[in-house]
Amino acid sequence: MKRLTVRDILRRYREGDKLVSLSLYDACMARLADDAADILLVGDSLGMTVLGYDTTVPVTMEDSLRHTAAVVRGSSHPLVVGDMPFASYQGSIETALKNATRFLQETGASAVKLEGGVEMAATVSILVKTGIPVMGHI
Repeated sequence: MKRLTVRDILRRYREGDKLVSLSLYDACMARLADDAADILLVGDSLGMTVLGYDTTVPVTMEDSLRHTAAVVRGSSHPLVVGDMPFASYQGSIETALKNATRFLQETGASAVKLEGGVEMAATVSILVKTGIPVMGHI
């Protein structure tokens, strides 16, 4: 079974298919979810669920990259989305582009997730025009 792409997900969504998305953080759980999920999100919630922090704020790019890469290695079918951690994209479009590129190059993820509304529209536009799929969280 090949890995789902953004186009696959969009097509299935438009056709009215139910999509299963799970948040997880390691290769073992990714293996278990491989046949059941369409999308695996490696969220910054790993700060609380895995790393023992009180919030997501201390999660670093290196933490997120390491866990996203593990989920990619542990799965073969779902689309994997890496959640960009706090302060990794808000400072400037250049910073966002640099860090989003790292997610795709260093982890093998298919997309990145970032939070924000209208204030993030220009950043999302540049990332998508550059070829980086973005999952938004408003």
